[in-house]
Amino acid sequence: MRWLLPEFVEDILPAEAMRMERLRRRILDLFFRRGYELVMPPLLEYMDSLLTGTGHDLELRTFKVVDQFSGRMMGVRADITPQVARIDAHLLNRKGVTRLCYCGSVLHTRPATPGTTREPIQLGAEIYGAPGVAADLEMQRLLCDALRLAKLRGVRLDIGHVAVFRSLAQAARVAPQLEVELFEALQKKDLPALREFSRPLDAKTRAALERLPELYGGPEVLERARRELPALPALREALKTLRALAKASPVPISFDLAELRGYHYHSGVVFDAYCDGVTGPVARGGRYDEVGRAFGRARPASGFSIDLRSLAGVVK
Repeated sequence: MRWLLPEFVEDILPAEAMRMERLRRRILDLFFRRGYELVMPPLLEYMDSLLTGTGHDLELRTFKVVDQFSGRMMGVRADITPQVARIDAHLLNRKGVTRLCYCGSVLHTRPATPGTTREPIQLGAEIYGAPGVAADLEMQRLLCDALRLAKLRGVRLDIGHVAVFRSLAQAARVAPQLEVELFEALQKKDLPALREFSRPLDAKTRAALERLPELYGGPEVLERARRELPALPALREALKTLRALAKASPVPISFDLAELRGYHYHSGVVFDAYCDGVTGPVARGGRYDEVGRAFGRARPASGFSIDLRSLAGVVK
């Protein structure tokens, strides 16, 4: 049966293709009006470049092939954001703020969520050279404006900050392997495992780690965190950033202080966008100031990517 495609890979037929193309044009035009410049990174890169700065977060999701010219290992991109960071750091190398956007296919070894495609189409925007909450807020507002163009209903953001857990681990001088185990337990909201792994730590750190999965909800969660978590400088700064986002958010928001998606990749705020009619996030974003360091130029960076196929699935 030569017409069969691999599992979780499918053709896009005319009606859906037209919806996606209209959305792509509409959203990219919005980005252009806001001063974002289009870039088109390649589908393939050498693995040591493609995964630079991402830790192990993307390695298992990346298809690998051998380059017939050089014999070196190459990868099919699973995320465009690291490529855009490379372009900013190495090719453009501009001073001041740079705003870039992109749209293209990525390929995953396994679906990101059960039943979804392994070939998402990412549409995104990134801002480089702009530190602080103002850039994080610009990204969230731009994302919400893009989702409004798609006329989605029930748009909302779920926001976290990786410095909350990271500051606790650093203050307690948690060993790398134990940090990995605590991280995995928090991601799964597995309280028994979290208690077991945190047993060697001091009582104050144990109590704070066990509190994190419970710190989920509206802006009132931030006040609870201020009262109940240790007064570490990095943690207090993270809560200050989250409070500023809570005051200025253009859509309803919730906070999850145990959210550690992209922990080895992001350096600050992380956020997911949800809407009615879509299972799972329709867009994801955050701050990743350290990704450019491996390319010789670390500088502030924040951005988001929209799953264009999921978006088109609910647009009529």
